[in-house]
Amino acid sequence: MELAWITLGLAALPAMFGLVNLWLLPRLRAPRAAQEGLVSILIPARDEAANIEACLRAALASRGVAVEVVVMDDASRDGTGEIVARLAEADPRIRLLQAPPLPPDWTGKVHACARLAEAARGTHLLFIDADVRLDPEAAAALLAHADARCIAMLSGVPRQLIGSLGEALTVPAINLLLLGYLPAVGRAFTRRADLAAACGQLILCDRAAYEAVGGHGAVRHVLHDGLALARRFRAEGHRTEVVDGAPLATCRMYGGFAESWAGFVKNAREGMATPMGLPVWTVLLSGAHLWPWALLPAPPAIAAILLMLALRAAITWRAREPWWTVPLHPLTVLVALAIQWAALGRWLLGRPAGWKGRAYPATKAA
Repeated sequence: MELAWITLGLAALPAMFGLVNLWLLPRLRAPRAAQEGLVSILIPARDEAANIEACLRAALASRGVAVEVVVMDDASRDGTGEIVARLAEADPRIRLLQAPPLPPDWTGKVHACARLAEAARGTHLLFIDADVRLDPEAAAALLAHADARCIAMLSGVPRQLIGSLGEALTVPAINLLLLGYLPAVGRAFTRRADLAAACGQLILCDRAAYEAVGGHGAVRHVLHDGLALARRFRAEGHRTEVVDGAPLATCRMYGGFAESWAGFVKNAREGMATPMGLPVWTVLLSGAHLWPWALLPAPPAIAAILLMLALRAAITWRAREPWWTVPLHPLTVLVALAIQWAALGRWLLGRPAGWKGRAYPATKAA
């Protein structure tokens, strides 16, 4: 019974954070007046033939602010560049660039983003992935919020489109960890760099601040560029903030379990999967979300399960994720922990992280 009470306490922590964070997370509204300036929508693209046209058409539909769209074709092998070139012929707002050879100590996406920023003409830089579909009001809403609150970097998690069981067992962990375990959910009033957060799928940067902190060149070796960039901004004294990204964009990150596993293992090395941090995270997550099931029918265990399912349902509603993923919640947490331990194991063995035909050396975990 004592262990059941411990699990209830561990479940109460994310429930409390989640309640506060769901209230704190800003939901942006489209500005009433057109915004001044130019937003450069910057898209690194490597083998994105299946995504790039829909991504570009959504970006070009932006309203409320002037935009340009710049695509960096990063040595694609599937005709991505040809698709962009065809669309650029019909719309002068599109520019296609070819990525130079990848220098040592850089990761591919970070290098492409750095070169995109150099080529951009805008006062603000909106970095998105090729699998992101912007809402027409997104760029203007992000710019208005950033200008009104003097925020140098804004980010949000787009609404995640989940089309398979494998994705349902992996993708919802993003919002669970952000809303359930990050104090104040990355709001700008939390100035500490270790409380910064960002999602690399959707990031708006003030150009002057971006250049002042060294841009992507300052985080050239990372794979989780959003988080590293947000921490860099805060370390240099700039304000960053996370907003509700579900109304701003949609994204289907992966196409199934194998792709999801590989993608999350790649990023985990720079998040939870550290020798010091992961044991703590394992106790926090398994104690709140997994242990109570083994302690049934103890009343505290029942209460812990109800708390966690209520938290997951609330996050699912706010993130606009499919309701059918909620009953899978314990398995989602179990898979999330397995991913973290697999990533840590790869790092300890010195195995490189691979993505889209490239391999990166195992960097030192914090």
